[in-house]
This record gives sequence, structure tokens and C-alpha cells, in this order.
Amino acid sequence: MVDPFPYELLEVHHDLAQLGEWDADVYADFDALREGRLSEDGFRAKHAWRVAILCLDMTGFTETAIRYGEIASLQRIYDVQRVCVPVFRAHRVRRVRAFADDLTAVFDDPQDALSAAFEVHRRVRAFNESRLAGPHPAECAIGIGYGEVFALGPDLAMGDEMNRASKLGEDTARGFETLVTEKLYVANCGRADCRFQAMQSDHLVFPFYIAVPLD
Repeated sequence: MVDPFPYELLEVHHDLAQLGEWDADVYADFDALREGRLSEDGFRAKHAWRVAILCLDMTGFTETAIRYGEIASLQRIYDVQRVCVPVFRAHRVRRVRAFADDLTAVFDDPQDALSAAFEVHRRVRAFNESRLAGPHPAECAIGIGYGEVFALGPDLAMGDEMNRASKLGEDTARGFETLVTEKLYVANCGRADCRFQAMQSDHLVFPFYIAVPLD
């Protein structure tokens, strides 16, 4: 028999909620799950929803900060936010949140999410070619997933498709690329305004595609 855990555990739901990850009632639900008072189906019925998750990362953030200074890198964040948020709003975004050089946007419609990605790249390119751009403008790399996730956490999107979209946007896509999960591809593969190509990576254990607009 395993000895009891000999150290303090933070058990007060209100104190845990101060971490900013989940509300106190979510921690209470996790306790209810562990104690058998709430089933996994019940937890899913209470907290899950089906959405498309767009994860955007700005290229060259660390390098810009090192080579040109922190102010230059922060200015790039400001510019990208100014360009991208109106695009998300025009495509009926449900929720958008910024963290460092990332933007996470949640959409009800997976086609809206992909259209927003294409338009973001188009407008960022136009901004970078305008007189408004700074000397070291950013490019955007985007990953998109679609499916049932839990409406938990700062983005209200925790689960497998969020994990995949984040991996594609932050670690895999290059500037001006849009990479999508298999579920996002299935939801958009009938579109006539873009093409998809299956991709491979030694670092990823799930299928994904690059989405390229035809215009």
C-alpha cells in the first residue's frame, strides 16, 4: 500500500482559482469526478463545446528583441494586433485573446476561421509594405483546429484540437503559412477558393495540411 502523500496540497477551490486558469466551480467539478459524484459524460456535457481554434504566432520575436531591442519587438506586437483583431471581428470571432506575441481566436464556424487566416496574411503583407510598418515588421504563422474542446481556461478552448492547433501555429508553420488539423481540413475541403496539401513532419504524430488560397 502506498504511503499517504506527506506534503501540503492546495485544496481550497477559491485559492486555486486565484491562479487564473479555472474558476472555483471547475475545481469543484474535478473533485466530483475523482470522487464519483460526477461522470465524465456529465463533465463533458457541462463544459464542452465545438469550435474552431486559430493560433497565431509572430515570427522573429526573440531575434528582434535581441538584435533590435525590446521596444522594437513590442512595437511589432502592437502592429500585428491592430491589423488582426479587425479581421477576426469581421469573421464573427467568438473570443480572441493576446499573450506575448501570440493571438488565439475561437470561432463557431470552421470556415470563418480559415477565411480569417487567409485575410490576416493578406492584410499583414499589405501593412508590411505600407508606410505604417516599422523597420522590422512581423510575419504571422497560423495553425487551426476544429472539434470538441472544453470551454475552460483563458481561451475557453482546452483539449486535443487546441493542442494541435497550437503546435501547428507556434512550432511548425512559417511566416504567412496556414497549417490545419485533419478535422479542420474535413470541414473545409469542399471550398473552391483554396487548396490543401498533406504535410509531414518528423516532430508531429498527427496528420496536418497546409491551406493555400487560390487568389
